[in-house]
Amino acid sequence: MILSNKHNTQLSSERNERVEHVLIHRQNDLTVILENVNDPHNIAAVLRTCDAVGVMEIFVLNTTLNTYKHFDNRKSSSANKWMIVHQYTDAESCFSHVREQYKKIYSTHLDKDTMDLYELDLTDSVALVFGNERNGISKETLTLCDGNFIIPQVGMIQSLNISVACAVSLYEAYRQKNMKAHYLQKKVTEPQENMLLSHWELKPCL
Repeated sequence: MILSNKHNTQLSSERNERVEHVLIHRQNDLTVILENVNDPHNIAAVLRTCDAVGVMEIFVLNTTLNTYKHFDNRKSSSANKWMIVHQYTDAESCFSHVREQYKKIYSTHLDKDTMDLYELDLTDSVALVFGNERNGISKETLTLCDGNFIIPQVGMIQSLNISVACAVSLYEAYRQKNMKAHYLQKKVTEPQENMLLSHWELKPCL
């Protein structure tokens, strides 16, 4: 299917078809929050996974580091170009924005009430929080979440690299959402669609 006249761009018909395919599969009820993640390789891997499963936007909370420079690369080959990134230096402001769009917020953190990843209903409107590579998620951020989850493991090392943990979690969300046909219906609203096209710097032909 080629983009409608309203969104038809000065791209080839094949490229327009690809853009339309991506828009149809973008999920406006699944997102990721990164707190003080500083490894550029982890950041790049998270962005690529988000794009792969149809995440529309991510939230970056940075309270201990300098402003992220890893989100400034807007080359078409980079996932940055295709992902809307909201950056915050204050947890309250970040989570207030998230809750405007997403109903539940779950953090990757081991606690007495921690749930198994596979017990979560990821077909609901949900945000998943992933913390700093060394220190995990801050106490302040944990108080702003609705619950915690872990990815079950049976090895000696009871942790995964953040980008791997994010990928496992998002693909479980993909599996659940795909089983309930979330990817067979266009979910983004018209304003969200226009926002994405603008971010992708794809202007309609006149």
